[in-house]
Formats: sequence, C-alpha cells, structure tokens
Amino acid sequence: MKILIVEDEEKLSQSIAEYLKHENYVCDVAENFNEAMYKIGGFDYDCILLDISLPDGNGLNILKALKADNKTEGVIIISAKDAIDDKIIGLQLGADDYLAKPFHLSELSARIVSVIRRRRFDGNNTLKFNEFLIDTLAKTVYVNGKLLDLTKTQYDLLLYFVMNKNRVLSKIAIAEHLAGDNTEFFDNFDIVYAHVKNLKKKIAQAGGTDYIKSIYGMGYKFEV
Repeated sequence: MKILIVEDEEKLSQSIAEYLKHENYVCDVAENFNEAMYKIGGFDYDCILLDISLPDGNGLNILKALKADNKTEGVIIISAKDAIDDKIIGLQLGADDYLAKPFHLSELSARIVSVIRRRRFDGNNTLKFNEFLIDTLAKTVYVNGKLLDLTKTQYDLLLYFVMNKNRVLSKIAIAEHLAGDNTEFFDNFDIVYAHVKNLKKKIAQAGGTDYIKSIYGMGYKFEV
C-alpha cells in the first residue's frame, strides 16, 4: 500500500513515514503544495495524509484537484486547525477523515486502515475471489486454503494486481508503486520481472491459476 504524506513540518512527516514504513506501507513525502500536486499528478496512492496549511498554498485546493480529476485516493486531513468550518469544508470536498494535531501515530495508522478498507475493499478486511483469500489486516494470502509464504514486496505486488485486475499495468507503474520515488533503482526493470516471476511460481505451487499475464511491450495484467 502506498501513502503520500503532505506535511511541511519535517520532523512530523519523518516520524509518520518511519512509523508507517514499519507497518509495511510505501511512503512518499511532499513538503509543500506544488510538490504535492506534482506527485499526485504523477503517481497513484492508496491514501493521502493532507495538511491544510501549506507554505505555498491551501491543502483544500488539493482536494478540489483530486475531485476534478476523478482520483480515487482516500484522504485524511491532518491539521493543527480544529475549526469546525475547515473540517466541514474538507469533508464536503471529498476527504474521508479528519485528524487534529497532535495525534497518536497508532490512531493515524488505524484510520488509514479504515479508509483503505472502505475505498478499496467495500468495507471488508478480507478479499475473496475464486481460490484466493486475502486478509488485509493480517497481510496473509491463501490459495486453495494454503498459506502463501510471500515476502512483503510480493504481497504488495499481488494486492496491487488484484486492486487493478483486468487493467494493463506498465513495469514503470509497478516499480513506482513498490518503491515510491526511488524508481532510479529500477532502470532496466529486471527486479520487477523477478518479483512477478517469483510470485507466479508461489501461486502455481499452491495450485492457483496463473492470472498474471505478460502483455508484450506494455507490462502485466491480472486477468480474471
């Protein structure tokens, strides 16, 4: 799962990112309005943590841009402003939740889980289709009742495929999802190929169907 932290307080954004990385999220950070708009335009996220008060713009305008572009990211406003007007406007513009500073990181994590569950899994903690059973809280995957021994990257990759089933995903999109801004480490995308190959192998060993199709010259598609 990929998170964007839009926060100009460096210490706070770093502490949030470090905590969420231990919770197995991939985190990007934007310190101002323009950087946030650039990253939202270039990447897809599962959840955006959005400060309203930014040095070069109003975070509420980011919400407006998301809505105008029909983006599906979940949004949690994190702001020192506890005025009821800001909360109401933010929620009216499409934010999923509002958390006033200061807050406990464990509470923030719980709210992220809740937002992603509502947005991506229709409010469920488990995703079941055909021979697959995915528990998004326990981060486990069963195929034909057999627990798959997946690495964190393989789990994230499978979930990304499932959430985008029947859509062609380019290798660069997969690399960006798995590594955040560090796509320079995937110059030839060999590591993407390796992760896909190993994931397909583990699914096959459990008797699962090979849903992951290679689309020549484009990328991969989880075809259901």
